Amino acid sequence: RRVHGDKEFSKKKVIYFERANNYFDEYDKILVVLADNVQSRQLQDIRIALRGKAQVLMGKNTRIRKVLKDRLKDGSERNETLYRKLVTDGLLRMNIGLIFTNGDLSDIKSIVDANKIQAPARVGSVAPLDVIVPAGNTGMEPTKTSFFQALNIGTKITKGTVEILKDEHIIKVGEKVGSSEATLLQMLGIKPFFYGMQILNVYDQGSVYGREVLEMTEEDKRDMFKEGISNITALSLALGFPTKASFPHVFLNGFKNLLAIGVTADFSFPKGEQIIKDIKEGKKAPAAPAPAKSGGAPAAKKEEPKKEEPKEEEEDGDMGFGLFD
Repeated sequence: RRVHGDKEFSKKKVIYFERANNYFDEYDKILVVLADNVQSRQLQDIRIALRGKAQVLMGKNTRIRKVLKDRLKDGSERNETLYRKLVTDGLLRMNIGLIFTNGDLSDIKSIVDANKIQAPARVGSVAPLDVIVPAGNTGMEPTKTSFFQALNIGTKITKGTVEILKDEHIIKVGEKVGSSEATLLQMLGIKPFFYGMQILNVYDQGSVYGREVLEMTEEDKRDMFKEGISNITALSLALGFPTKASFPHVFLNGFKNLLAIGVTADFSFPKGEQIIKDIKEGKKAPAAPAPAKSGGAPAAKKEEPKKEEPKEEEEDGDMGFGLFD
């Protein structure tokens, strides 16, 4: 036994505390994972798959809380943030573990999600998905019909064996598995559940977010970034507070204002001289199109036949009414 602080702990606990502290010192990213129904062999396979990329820390939540609480003694902002995000905000609940890494979180997620095993439905376990028994011949003897009757499953005897008449929904997601359901599924050889570590939350250098962020594609991130830039630009323009995002719009609006002054006050400047001239010419010839390098007169001639076409239609309409008169 060793003395750690004011208390005496076993050697095993002291080694655990030292390892946990080393992980919190070395890594900036932590995945909080739920480890319900994860077998020891499966956990070992996950550790092997993550070797060189991440470290897995399992143990009682009280131990992890104590490690984080003891780290507050140094008064560092980093440890205060860790304690607030993981302990105060309640992330260390249920049967959880921590995966420490400095690498790509998407890679770690892929490895964790890939390590799942198929398992039977155990009595008392909560169903992570709906369980449906398919219709068809079960190959079971007629003496086993009592199991089906207990679950209100319609059957018939075909060639000396029990046949299920239609697909039966026997367990709904979120429900606890009963003894009858578990026994029937075992007799039918059905293993409906897949168990593995489930990522609940991610601590990333002081920020905490859910698993759904890791499932975002590059296109999703790009769209969110564009939307954020648009919002910043709109806010900057509304408040009259210049930013990098709003500067092109401010510059363009300023240029338009100078053009307006040039047109109304007979003022000109080198970059806008030609534009102001074209605008003024456009005022003199209303039929002319938007300012362009081509002359105003030819453009006006091009538009004249377009204006005459509807007039001809109106005249044709009058002639039609005249015939009826």
